[in-house]
Amino acid sequence: MVGHTAWDHLFRVPSLPSRHASSPIIDHSVYFGGGGANVAAGIARLGGECTLISAVGPEFADSEYGAWMTEIGVRTELFVVEGKRTPTAYIFTDDSGDQITFFEWGASSHFHEAPAPDLAAVHLATADPDFNARVAQKAAFCSFDPGQDLPWYSVTQLETILSSTTVLFANRHEIARMCEKLGTSSQALVNRIPLVVITMDAEGSLLFVGGKQYPIPIVPVTLKDPTGAGDAYRAGFLTAYQKGYPPLTCCRVGTVTASFVVEKVGCQTNLPSWEAMVPRYHSHFGPLEKEDVT
Repeated sequence: MVGHTAWDHLFRVPSLPSRHASSPIIDHSVYFGGGGANVAAGIARLGGECTLISAVGPEFADSEYGAWMTEIGVRTELFVVEGKRTPTAYIFTDDSGDQITFFEWGASSHFHEAPAPDLAAVHLATADPDFNARVAQKAAFCSFDPGQDLPWYSVTQLETILSSTTVLFANRHEIARMCEKLGTSSQALVNRIPLVVITMDAEGSLLFVGGKQYPIPIVPVTLKDPTGAGDAYRAGFLTAYQKGYPPLTCCRVGTVTASFVVEKVGCQTNLPSWEAMVPRYHSHFGPLEKEDVT
């Protein structure tokens, strides 16, 4: 697992302001976050195995966040960068669920000069594009989530990673931006990668296997905050994939995992165990299918 570990400052606002305008802040809370850390924590809570490769400031080891990672069993290989703070995300969410994020890279700037590890399998979450490209080239299995760092990727870096990618995760907006950057169509993009998962907000998600499309509906819950839903989905998918379940079942496990997270504020606040996830899966999708139904 490669990606950011970050402090999440979550703000609730009635509406996102336009240029040269402002909006009152209704609530401001600080939570554990960062795309890589969120997925790693989700996998650990579900009973899967992974090692988080990330960059943090020197204050992290003695923080509540560091203690939490140890408590839930996340293995870590951390670059501790002196003179830099642990990355911080400032996430503003309005009453309609739309978001805008400002991200302070802090210690994550170290990724650019760090040596790429030689990994048999890796999930690339949001992180430095050059580092991710170098890691992807060495990995036997690679899943990739460009996330909101997508604007920082060059065409060459994207092509390098995609040529090594088995599973691509993105939301519909990121797919559109990726296609625009690469000068290709969404159909051509999904055709070139064995498994593509596109999240569609309240419309659920789409799985593409060999270019063929399979829809996955959402699990209806009372939405408290959407932040972290995508990372929880990836954690559920990757844990199920690690357990040998077929892709469609993995997507459903991801959907159920995400449904827990959006019921509370904070990306890691309400991550379920596998034992807690299974009954909700059964009630919405039936038995966990081991057969490949795609």
